[in-house]
Amino acid sequence: MIRKLSWGVMLALACVVALYALVTASVGGLRTPFVADLFATKALRAAAHLGAGGVALVTGALQFSTHIRFGRPRAHRGLGWAYLAGVSVSGTAGGLLAPSSSGGITGHFGFGLLAVLWVATAAIAWRAAIGGDYAAHRTWMIRSYALCLAAVTLRLYIPLSAIAGVAFDDAYPAIAWLCWVPNLIVAEWLVVPGSLAPLEPSAG
Repeated sequence: MIRKLSWGVMLALACVVALYALVTASVGGLRTPFVADLFATKALRAAAHLGAGGVALVTGALQFSTHIRFGRPRAHRGLGWAYLAGVSVSGTAGGLLAPSSSGGITGHFGFGLLAVLWVATAAIAWRAAIGGDYAAHRTWMIRSYALCLAAVTLRLYIPLSAIAGVAFDDAYPAIAWLCWVPNLIVAEWLVVPGSLAPLEPSAG
């Protein structure tokens, strides 16, 4: 029950942020001044990062559905390819946009390293699946999607820091790291042997 509830919350948050990303990428009037400036100077990279990132958020969340993994293997593979494509495009564009991010050099490195690790973990997960090592594939997918969820946690930390009275310029360099490092720590805790549900559904 707790697993299903957690997955439902994760999927809902992923869908909300994905919708925000897709709308922002396609509707110029809804962009913040910073995003509007990015589209004015780096439109292709910004659109690729937001659009493909939205695809990765939703397809990645759906991959954690036991119904899809166990009952619809073809859908699972199709979603996996869509996720990998989304990560490849969005992560590459994000890495190219990192030097233009807010937060100064600290923010640049935070977002740049996030982009590199996101693409790398997805690639390792893909190689494990191709090689038939499904346990490793699952482990690396959890790490990859934890990094993907930085898009969600970023948008949670920004209003929380404002509520706490921390100025945006002071908070954002830290958020560039906080949006993904704790996620990865939680992922590492989840992949500890015995923490995950079985790879195959139970017979009962």
